[in-house]
Amino acid sequence: MAKEISQEQIQELDDLFAKARKAADIIATYDQEKVDRLCQAVAWAVANKKTFLRLVDMGIEESGLGDPISRQGKRFKIRGVLRDALRAKSVGIIEELPEKGIVKIAKPVGIIGSLVPTTNPDLTPAGQAIYAIKARDVVIFSPHPRSKDTTFETVRLMREALEKEGAPADILQSITNPSVAMTQELMSRSDLVIATGGRPMVKAAYSSGTPAYGSGAGNATMIFDETANVEEAAHNTMLSKTSDYGSGCSADGNLVIHESIYEKMLEQLQKEGAYLANNEEREALKKVMWDDEFHRLADTVAIAPQQLAQAAGFSIPADRKFIMVIGDGIGSEYFFCREKLTTLLAVFKYEGEFENALDAMRGIYDIGGKGHSCGIYSFNDDHIMRLGLAAPVSRIMVRQPQSKANAGAFNNGMPMTSSMGCGTWGGNIVSENIALKHYMNTTWVSRPIPEDRPSDEELFGDFYDPEMEK
Repeated sequence: MAKEISQEQIQELDDLFAKARKAADIIATYDQEKVDRLCQAVAWAVANKKTFLRLVDMGIEESGLGDPISRQGKRFKIRGVLRDALRAKSVGIIEELPEKGIVKIAKPVGIIGSLVPTTNPDLTPAGQAIYAIKARDVVIFSPHPRSKDTTFETVRLMREALEKEGAPADILQSITNPSVAMTQELMSRSDLVIATGGRPMVKAAYSSGTPAYGSGAGNATMIFDETANVEEAAHNTMLSKTSDYGSGCSADGNLVIHESIYEKMLEQLQKEGAYLANNEEREALKKVMWDDEFHRLADTVAIAPQQLAQAAGFSIPADRKFIMVIGDGIGSEYFFCREKLTTLLAVFKYEGEFENALDAMRGIYDIGGKGHSCGIYSFNDDHIMRLGLAAPVSRIMVRQPQSKANAGAFNNGMPMTSSMGCGTWGGNIVSENIALKHYMNTTWVSRPIPEDRPSDEELFGDFYDPEMEK
């Protein structure tokens, strides 16, 4: 239960919202050229290599979570968000459909309350700022207490960039002393909430009474059928699993591998840096990752594989990049088919027809992760589309490193984002990547067109009975 908000906190929010409304009135007058330039300014202020690497080090030191090497690559996500933003219209008329007599006009949503996760205190504010400015919104960020100073610094840099361009710095602001009570009040006062983080945070956003976009929990599962390129699949698995020490919901958690390539895959994964834990080590890992009621223990989230092994009471070579365990089963009584959020993945073997892989996938998502993402390594189009039709997820990556692809990449068509809606499966309102269109209101202007009314026979087919219309 959140503590009651203090008078001092209420005053801070009063001041933040007063400044935000003034800034909103000003940014609403900007034309497309102006907002595009502001997007470029705030993006560069954070995404240039020197600055972003400093923010990465700051965030990891502050939170104790994540990998200082692989997290550096997240600056390219900011470039991708900027690319997508600059290629779209967001001021005035953004689309015309003359055959339907429709003209669409973009308008700001107003004041956005953004909940920033502890693992992305730099990426999330920068990416959201670009889309918000593009849509002529203003944002008040609620940093995670464990990485608040990094978020403060990220927002400070972007505010500085806005001022240099003659725009109000208060387009972007932060709560200075974040707490559950402050965040709840922020959400209730905002025009829109974007909640990127754990399920309790997202649930709170949807309960705030304010329209909200949230993300769902992940449990990324990859299917390797008999046509998979073993070397490619193993390398991409390593890239996905090791990114920021597996802290992301998209990091590979479960591999479902066909019997014909199973042994080769295990061997190739070890060549890519996997440590294959034995049964005794697997049991020890289980005890430091979950409690008896299947709750994930925070101490082993997003840590190096050597640290994870040490916590479990054994050691692994310094060159190992992640730990791999043979899954002991799929079902509510099994631990390793759940979300890991660290440098460990579970391997499962399937035999015979592809439907058996789909059954394993369904079983895993019944335990957790519905709505988020899965993937497949296959050159069999029938298998790919059968997975697409069967999987209860919003995004499926084909022959790509999951955690580097499903939130957008320069070699696929997924919208760039750091926030991924998971549909009703994951308790979210949308089942797509949260991108520019979600930051805008749209007015549809409709003109009359030549009548387009089909006959009753065309509409109802053989259900139509003219006698019933008499």
